[in-house]
Amino acid sequence: MTTRNVTILNRAGIHARPASLIVQTAQQFDSSIWIEKEDVKINAKSIMNILTLGATYQTKLTVSAEGEDEEDAVNDVAWLFDNKFKEE
Repeated sequence: MTTRNVTILNRAGIHARPASLIVQTAQQFDSSIWIEKEDVKINAKSIMNILTLGATYQTKLTVSAEGEDEEDAVNDVAWLFDNKFKEE
């Protein structure tokens, strides 16, 4: 399993557009991908799960993946967070 800690850097947090980008990115990989906030762990391939996470500006999350392409999956999803979901 590969994991990486990320922080939400865009002021709007995770709303519909960033959630959609996460799902589109995650679905490109065969690995199972999760996002964790405190004690809640959700499937990164489900837009409804992501939206119900309630992740706002400066929220710290953990992105993890398990499978044959787990490293690339975590890096690509984390890239979205690091680059403010291409919003700013």
